[in-house]
This record gives sequence, C-alpha cells and structure tokens, in this order.
Amino acid sequence: MKFLGKICIPLARFSFFAVYFWFGLLKMLNLSPAEGLVQELWSQTLSFIPFNIFNTFFACYEMAIGVAFLFPGLERLALYLLIPHMVTTFGPLILLPKYTWKAFLVPTLAGHYIIKNLILIALGIALAANIGDFRSRKKKNQATAARTAASR
Repeated sequence: MKFLGKICIPLARFSFFAVYFWFGLLKMLNLSPAEGLVQELWSQTLSFIPFNIFNTFFACYEMAIGVAFLFPGLERLALYLLIPHMVTTFGPLILLPKYTWKAFLVPTLAGHYIIKNLILIALGIALAANIGDFRSRKKKNQATAARTAASR
C-alpha cells in the first residue's frame, strides 16, 4: 500500500499531462477525431471568432493544462484551468444533442468521449485533496476554526 501511495500523485499528474497535452497537440495539428464536434460547438457559440484562432487557442489551452500538471506547485493553476475546460467540454451534451445522444441516456461515440471526463473531474478532486497547497490551506482553515471555537 505504501508503494501505491507513493506513485498515485505522480501518476495522476502524468496522466493529466498525457491526456491534455496529447489531445491538445492533435487539435493543433488538425488531427483530432473531435474536430468536427469542436467545430460544431464553435459554430453554435463563438462563431464571431475565426475557427482557426479558436481551435489554436483551445489546443494551446489544453496543452497548457497538461504542462501545468507536470510541475509541482502548478497543480492549483492546472486545476483552476480545468474548471472552464470541463464546463466547455460538457456543453455539447446540451447544445449538440444530435451529435452526442443516440437516444435517451444512450450516448454516441462523441457522447462517450465527453462523459469520460467525469473520471477526470474525480481525479482532479482527488489530486486537489492530496497536494500540499490545498492540504495546507485546509489545515490552516481547520486550525483557525478550532481557535475560534476554543475562544467562545
């Protein structure tokens, strides 16, 4: 169990890097299997921005999330960057139901691709609960609460 405890955080960080950097790089190179979905979402929401600029920004944003997870101390930034990304990526489930659902609760392949992000959210929460900056803030808040309760 100690071994698993030692590797879980580095493995989670590397997994985030691999997924985000890889998928972002595929977008940057116009090789992403999600390009059609991204383009359709863009046309429904931000079509006033040229698609090539939007796609490049989105790709760089994903790669930046991945890179941030690699560096100790930047996990907090990466997790904050992850929040709007998750909101954006879940958008097609509501905005593009023809692309993401075959029938009620029966996702298309694109829907599967999106729903798997629930795992990334859970992993992000687990990482946030186990990295130093978040833990030290939690301990500091608990200590403050304990002092306040003791002074009453």
